[in-house]
Amino acid sequence: MYTDILINAAPYENRIALVEGGNLLEFHIERPAEKGMVGNIYCGRVVRVLPGMQAAFVEIGLERTGFLYVDDVHASSVVARLEERIASGGDEKRCCRRHYPDDPSLTNRCPTHPGIEQLLKEGQTVLVQIAKDPLGTKGARLTCHITLACRNLVFMPLTDHIGISRKIENERVREELRQKIESLRPAGTGFIVRTVAENVTSAEIEADMEFLMLLWDDIQAAARRSPVPGLVYKDISLVLRSARDLLTDSINEVVIDSAEEHERLLRFVSTFAPKLKSRIVHYDGEVPLFEAYGIEGAISKAADKKVWLRSGGYIIIETTEALTVIDVNTGRYVGKNDLAETIYKTNMEAVREIAAQLRLRNIGGIIIIDFIDMEAEQHREALHKALLDAMASDRNRVNILRMSDFGLVQITRQRASENLSRTLNEVCPCCCGEGEVKSRRTLCYEIFRKISRDAATISSGSLTVRVNPRLAELLLREEAGHLRRLETETGRRIAVAAAPELHLQRYELIWNE
Repeated sequence: MYTDILINAAPYENRIALVEGGNLLEFHIERPAEKGMVGNIYCGRVVRVLPGMQAAFVEIGLERTGFLYVDDVHASSVVARLEERIASGGDEKRCCRRHYPDDPSLTNRCPTHPGIEQLLKEGQTVLVQIAKDPLGTKGARLTCHITLACRNLVFMPLTDHIGISRKIENERVREELRQKIESLRPAGTGFIVRTVAENVTSAEIEADMEFLMLLWDDIQAAARRSPVPGLVYKDISLVLRSARDLLTDSINEVVIDSAEEHERLLRFVSTFAPKLKSRIVHYDGEVPLFEAYGIEGAISKAADKKVWLRSGGYIIIETTEALTVIDVNTGRYVGKNDLAETIYKTNMEAVREIAAQLRLRNIGGIIIIDFIDMEAEQHREALHKALLDAMASDRNRVNILRMSDFGLVQITRQRASENLSRTLNEVCPCCCGEGEVKSRRTLCYEIFRKISRDAATISSGSLTVRVNPRLAELLLREEAGHLRRLETETGRRIAVAAAPELHLQRYELIWNE
């Protein structure tokens, strides 16, 4: 089945769609006004160190301070100083309660795991990279372990490590790649070999390595000149990243509708994958690109809570600040003869759709799936295996637990960016994200109570209540008796005026002298 990358590029927004056999697999969006910052490198200033959380807040010039956890701090210099003291007869413990929790004689942290208060001080300047964009009310997640990505390699200039993509399964190939990197890398640096590098030559790896090391030299020079806080390095655009990360031999075409971005993309691909350059195609049709490929509708539905299954069942996706909950229902699907078989088929169809929706919507964090209860153990096992298979192609890290006795499955999925719903939508100003508003009758009684309170503090005068026409109708008909009784109690004349410009949840009380 063929796979295409579609790129709709405009001055105000870039949209990337990964399409397989006409079905939308992934959708990414970048807006200059809301550009993601993952990969950007900053000179930051430590503004607060929190030993109790083993973390620090770092000012990098954004609206909110970034969050830097102790394990994301580059600690080589601190560790070196502590190890020198041990070698010279210092009394620091060689291990800690992290390793031996039952030994009360050990300190909380050992020399190789120093605390945040040993690593950072308030006012200190640090070079940090954004690992996760700000999400909701949280600031950006920062790291001092800088990484720079290229086509075949990820460079870690401050980490002595060699890693091989887990998706390269051939042990012989893995060992050969490890030996290539070991023979080429400078001492004390690290590299991760990406999946696309499985069959590349040593020359291609060496070229990537040289490019990344020159880029790191430029970043270090820029950091020395940078104000604090200040941006040192800005990652490449989404259009170029899509070619770098998604364009492989399995991609049929990369179709882009902007002539300017098409030329820029051709130059970029020529530097690392010239053999794939012919797959970059400029689209100049009269029908907009996404409409021509029939995926505009799929994008519009990607933020809907209800997703229908082919059988007539459906799933409901509810996202909160802490987690995402997915509920599976049979809906219109009634099966044929056996209830257990009907439930099993609905759940199995839901598995494939859920895996697709998690990937499409960029849903990360904790995910709870409430499948329809199944009694048969073989059905539960088959569902767990189907879920593992369906999530196998996901590029984000995923962990799936087995189904509980209550039919619940817990998934944790790497949260790499803001989910699609929060990118496309914003919180309703009327219900403030609750998804519900007060009923008309609740509002009527709220108005009655407010009238009673205000009448006690206002000496005289009549009252005009301005409300939405739908609320006015309820007040003047079904609630007319309560309104007359309120007039008697307050000794005021109360008039109801319909105001079409007012939202149903808004009302005005105007006291007349």
